[in-house]
Amino acid sequence: MKTLLGTTLAASLLAQVSAAHEITSPANEGTAAAFDITMAGATTDGRLTTFAMELAGTAGSKKPEPTGQLAGAKVESYVWPTSLDPAVVGFDKASGILSLAITAHPDFDDTPLYDENGDGDPANDGADWHSHWVVLVEDTACGAGLKVRDVSPGVDLLPATAPYLPIALDSPGMSPILDGRTARITVPVSKTENVSFDAVTAELMVNEATAAPLLCVTGVHDIASGDLSLPGRVTAVK
Repeated sequence: MKTLLGTTLAASLLAQVSAAHEITSPANEGTAAAFDITMAGATTDGRLTTFAMELAGTAGSKKPEPTGQLAGAKVESYVWPTSLDPAVVGFDKASGILSLAITAHPDFDDTPLYDENGDGDPANDGADWHSHWVVLVEDTACGAGLKVRDVSPGVDLLPATAPYLPIALDSPGMSPILDGRTARITVPVSKTENVSFDAVTAELMVNEATAAPLLCVTGVHDIASGDLSLPGRVTAVK
């Protein structure tokens, strides 16, 4: 890992993004194909916004091995950092990098409102790929220099669908689609034309002491831009 301070529908979605606004990324021989980003794009119809990334291998085919406990639990993720203000989705204004994430983590469930695997139990779904909004901030205590921002529920602002963990994390329930080489997700955020974004595949880990920083970015598989400069732009489609 680095460190950091096809379906027809999916192909069509990515093709809608003009070359000037998508991000292309060269193949990385040392990166697991499921996390090796080759292209990323985002589009909006004015009401909804769709983020997508294309991988060298099968999206979602690699998940963390369960550890059987929360402390030290690993998280694999497909992430789109954006220039959107965190207040857009209900976090504190200007509190960090608002990022949309598709994650899987078999050792805990942080989507208590939703039953992703449809078995009637909304508390056992962490191993299935699901969506989050998170706010990322720098922290040198984390292996890759970033963490999900630590918060105090009831003091810091959190969206209505947040699971009220002590981190800036929302579980909005949008269903991600991982199909072939493409990972994509559509969110109900409007007026995003020309918003900047990047694409990252990364591993996170719950602090083994379950203390702040609670959820660290511990390693980065790939960054579409190479430097997290957010060169992509959301483009409008009709």
